[in-house]
Amino acid sequence: MAQTASSGWGAGPSTRAVHAGEDRDKYAGSLIHPIAQTATYVFETLAEFEDFRAGRAQSFEYGRYGNPTQAAAERKIAALEGAEAGLLFGSGMSAVTTALLAMVQGGDHVVILGDCYRMTVRFCRMLSRFGIQTSSVPAWDWGGLERAMRPETRVVLTESPTNPHLRVVDVQRLVGVAHRYGAKVILDSTFATPVNLRPLAYGVDLVVHSATKYLGGHNDLVAGGVFGAGDVVGPIREFQRVTGAIADPFTAFLLIRGLKTLALRMERQNASALALAKALERHPRVRRVHYPGLPSHPDHEVAKRQMSGFGGVVSFEVDGDLEATRRVVDALRIPYLAPSLGGVESLATHPATMSYYDLTREERLRIGILDELVRYAVGIEDVDDLLDDLEKALRQI
Repeated sequence: MAQTASSGWGAGPSTRAVHAGEDRDKYAGSLIHPIAQTATYVFETLAEFEDFRAGRAQSFEYGRYGNPTQAAAERKIAALEGAEAGLLFGSGMSAVTTALLAMVQGGDHVVILGDCYRMTVRFCRMLSRFGIQTSSVPAWDWGGLERAMRPETRVVLTESPTNPHLRVVDVQRLVGVAHRYGAKVILDSTFATPVNLRPLAYGVDLVVHSATKYLGGHNDLVAGGVFGAGDVVGPIREFQRVTGAIADPFTAFLLIRGLKTLALRMERQNASALALAKALERHPRVRRVHYPGLPSHPDHEVAKRQMSGFGGVVSFEVDGDLEATRRVVDALRIPYLAPSLGGVESLATHPATMSYYDLTREERLRIGILDELVRYAVGIEDVDDLLDDLEKALRQI
C-alpha cells in the first residue's frame, strides 16, 4: 500500500503544503503528481463498476464528477485547513454559490455579516427569486446580528479579513451566535489562507477559498474550494456532480504546484505587508492605513488572538483628492495595475475606479469606498524596493 503524505509527514504548514494529499509512490515513479488529462475512466468488468458504485473500490468514472489530480489538490488543502473533506471548483464564485445552493432552499434565510465580496452579496440577493431571503449586518454589529437571526436562518456568511478594509471577525463569537440559532457558518478565508487562520478550529462549518489568489499564488489559474466536515461537504459534492462546476485537471496540477510554496510565500508577504503598513502609517501624505497588524486597526486585538499572520494586502487612504490618488496609483512602477491578489507579483488597484465603477460616488461612500482609497496586494519582491517605489509614487501629491 502506498504511503500517503498525511500518514508519514510532520504537522508544520510548509511540510503539509509540500507533501499532504499525495501518495508517496506515484505513477511511473514520478516525483510530481501527474495530470490525469482524460474525460472518462474505464472499468475492466461490470462487476468492477458495481464495486465502485457501491463504494467498495476507489476509482473515478467521468470527468464531471472529479479526477485524480483534482482529488489530490482537495486533499492537500483539506490537510492545511484541518478539514475532513474538500471540493475544488472552477472558481471561487462557483464554490460559494454551489455551497449556498446546496445548503438552503425556499423559505430559508441567510445572514451576511460584514463587507463580503460584492459578487457574493449580489448572488445572495438573487436567491430571493427562489424564495430565500437575505439580511445584511454591518461589520461587526453583534446586536444587529442577534436581531437579524430568525428561526428559518440556515447560514451566516462572512469573510475575514474583508476586502478592501481588512476587517477581522471574532470567529469564535460569530460561531457562538450562529450555532445558538441552529445556523451554519460559512467563512471566506481567501485573504487569510490556512497559514494565517484555520477557521474550522474555531467551530466554523465551512471554509471557502478563491484558490485563484494565495493558494495558487502565481496569477495563472482560476479555481475555488470549500472545506469542512464530511457531513457538510457531502451534500455540496452531490450538488456539484449535477452542476459540473469542477476544476479541470491542468488547473488542479497548477494549484498543487502553487500550494507547495504557500507557507514560504505567506511568510514573505506577511512580513512585507506589515513593513509597508508601518511605513504608510508614518507617511505625511497618507491619511489612514487599513491593516490588521497595526495597533490602530479596530480589529487588531482579535487578529492577534486568532491569526498567526496578518496577510499580504494593505489598504490606505491618500491625503488628497481623487486626482491626487490617481496620480499616486499611476506612478507606481513595481505593482501592476490589475484586479486580484495573492500572487508573486504585487498588484495595486483603485477600488472606486476599478471595482465599484458602476456605483455613484454617494453609493460608494455609503459602503466606505472613498475616492482616496488604494488597495495594495503585496507580492514577494524585495521589501526595500517596494518601499522605495511607494515613496516615489506618494511624491506625486
